[in-house]
Amino acid sequence: MPTALITGASRGLGAAIARALAPTHDLLLGGRPSAELDALATSLDGAATFDVELTDFDAVADATEAITELDVLVHNAGVASSLEPIADTPVEEWRHVLDVNLVAVAELTRLLLPALRAAGGHVVFINSGAGMRASPGWAAYAASKFGLRALAEALRAEEPRLRVTSIFPGRIDTDMQRDIVAIEGNEYRPEKFLDPTTVAAAVAQAVLTPADAHPVDVVLRPTGRR
Repeated sequence: MPTALITGASRGLGAAIARALAPTHDLLLGGRPSAELDALATSLDGAATFDVELTDFDAVADATEAITELDVLVHNAGVASSLEPIADTPVEEWRHVLDVNLVAVAELTRLLLPALRAAGGHVVFINSGAGMRASPGWAAYAASKFGLRALAEALRAEEPRLRVTSIFPGRIDTDMQRDIVAIEGNEYRPEKFLDPTTVAAAVAQAVLTPADAHPVDVVLRPTGRR
């Protein structure tokens, strides 16, 4: 079977993507070392862990060295920002959000390009509605996602043998979303947000699109109905 590497796979959307791709792919599950990541790998036959801190670039280089062919790379790992106005966002916050959401993604892609080229592979970027428009308090996060969109577009132009897809979901019912809603001071209502399995299904559909088509951008918005 083809091989897919999914970052941020230990829970939430990443775990849902892993389960959606498990029937058709051998999986490398990316994430920090954890019992959750190990349990997911055990539950999915043939899955292995890629347990490395993505901003430790020397460790990432070591971990990718043995990967000579890769059919699918799903960039799902990311962090939210502190949701403060620009006037109150310190430089350390900008660096952290951009390092995780953009720089680490670019470096992992660069290191895996030979393996992706060898397989004629597919790179999927989990972006956000914030990658299409910025809102007050979301400057650092939106900047990282606008940058991710630019990275995807440049990669698509530079590597014509690869398929490159950006997924732009609205807000998703995850633990991260619960934290964001708490910061906003609002009541958490899961039905207002996308189910992770819905977004994972869109990722799987893009990956399984026949080779004569290139799924470029996929935009998902919650309807508020479940």
